Amino acid sequence: YPATCTFRDGLDSEKQQYIIHGGKTPNNELSDKIYVMSVVSKNNKKVTFRCTEKDLVGDVPEARYGHSIDVVYSRGRSMGVVFGGRSYISSAQRTTEKWNSVADCLPHVFLVDFEFGCSTAYSLPELQDGLSFHVSISRNDTIYILGGHSLANNIRPANLYRIRVDLPLGSPAVNCTVLPGGISVSSAILTQTSSDEFVLVGGYQLDNQKRMVCNVISFEDNKIEIREMETPDWTPDIK
Repeated sequence: YPATCTFRDGLDSEKQQYIIHGGKTPNNELSDKIYVMSVVSKNNKKVTFRCTEKDLVGDVPEARYGHSIDVVYSRGRSMGVVFGGRSYISSAQRTTEKWNSVADCLPHVFLVDFEFGCSTAYSLPELQDGLSFHVSISRNDTIYILGGHSLANNIRPANLYRIRVDLPLGSPAVNCTVLPGGISVSSAILTQTSSDEFVLVGGYQLDNQKRMVCNVISFEDNKIEIREMETPDWTPDIK
């Protein structure tokens, strides 16, 4: 369960890179590594990738999974945004019986400068509870956080947060707004179908109950609208 996203050198750049952060390793440990993957060449339908590890300094996000990473663009600059996820409980609390026990990460927003490898944590009053397996949508200088699961409370609150990042030449400014009209869902699949439209499919509304409703998420004039769409005729094995 790593967090992944695409990254362009600029809003108008066609060169795309891919950012991979965290997740579980094959031996069931958690990773705090961040990797940048890019296409080196395309030859006879064969694509060659280069993957490099990026070292971070500052407020480095702890190892985690089930979180999100996105890229925002503001004033000609770009920055990665890491939010949410789960991590193992502290080493002092990890006994043999509790070795794989996890807890919500603190609800900090991390800004990551991919050029210089600097990371800074922000604590926002609107974000009080840790979240995992939420949906995140990045649009220019704004990220929308939808749904998610709070392990501490064992609930899937109908969250909808708008996190806006301003990147002047000085220190970044990060603010969060709580919006109405959220959805109670975790582990859903989000697919972009046009420049201003996304489709949300699947996920869970309870631990043992899948969410069979599909939604269209659309944007117009920086306003977000979430509406139900016609549900496919699910096959029995999906149900």
